[in-house]
Amino acid sequence: MWKYILKRLIQMIPAILITSFIIYFSMNLTSGDPAMLVAGEKATPAQVEQVRQELGLNDPIVIRYLKYMGGMIRGDLGTSYVTKQDVFKTFMSRLPATLELSFASVLIAVLVSIPLGIYTAVNQNSWKDTAGMIFALFGVSMPNFWLGLMLIVLFSLNLGWFPSSGRAGFQSLVLPAVTVGLGLAALITRTTRSSMLDVIRQDYMRTARAKGASERRVIYKHGLNNALIPIITVIGLQLSNVLTGSVLAETVFSWPGIGRLIFDHISKRDTPMVTGAIIMCSILMCLVNLVVDIVYAFFDPRIKAQYVQK
Repeated sequence: MWKYILKRLIQMIPAILITSFIIYFSMNLTSGDPAMLVAGEKATPAQVEQVRQELGLNDPIVIRYLKYMGGMIRGDLGTSYVTKQDVFKTFMSRLPATLELSFASVLIAVLVSIPLGIYTAVNQNSWKDTAGMIFALFGVSMPNFWLGLMLIVLFSLNLGWFPSSGRAGFQSLVLPAVTVGLGLAALITRTTRSSMLDVIRQDYMRTARAKGASERRVIYKHGLNNALIPIITVIGLQLSNVLTGSVLAETVFSWPGIGRLIFDHISKRDTPMVTGAIIMCSILMCLVNLVVDIVYAFFDPRIKAQYVQK
């Protein structure tokens, strides 16, 4: 198992380097002169040139990238042009809010989608199956920002059950987590149903029933265990997407997460903040994929056997 984990860690290194270079290079192609932004509108050309020299903007982009990565290893992602705060510290201060929203959303999605996917697969081609698939289609096609606004109108403005914005305890987490989680649940439901339909037709399922196992045990013990690999894949991908792509939900609910941080600083052309946050998000995605691959090893005996033999 440790060989498998070490191999995946080594494979992450070139992926992070290539991704970070693409991000860094792309952000340096944006319009506007960072030196003028830092120096201010009233700065003279000599002052702007001095700032450009201090920031290292006159160096070739490869040299700047290598210096940037060297700083990142030490936990230095530069300083924001707008807030004058350390980028790494700012990112880490926003990370708990994003992790909180992400895991709550995925938990809601899993609790809703896996039982529903199994239920629709067991009742294939019935009205129950159709109703479940209509729910899944509704969740896939429903924009997050629209659902978030509707939940605010109903549960915050009309009923007054939950706050409409901010991060102040469990109650403020409910609406944004449900908004994001229902969108994730739709895709996981469809994947669970498809995977369970493949498993239900297998011979070992009929053998388990012939041996006298209860239908519940056949479905959840023999069926679900063998159908989990594609489900885990989708859950891992959805968690990665939520970690880096909840901009709309965080904006609608004024949730102080990474997505809103990136959105706010893009409009201000704050290159260090946006570059650092996006690179850190890409590293988070690689770590999530690593965790998913490790989980594979516990559910797929073929991976264990491959590394035990070696």
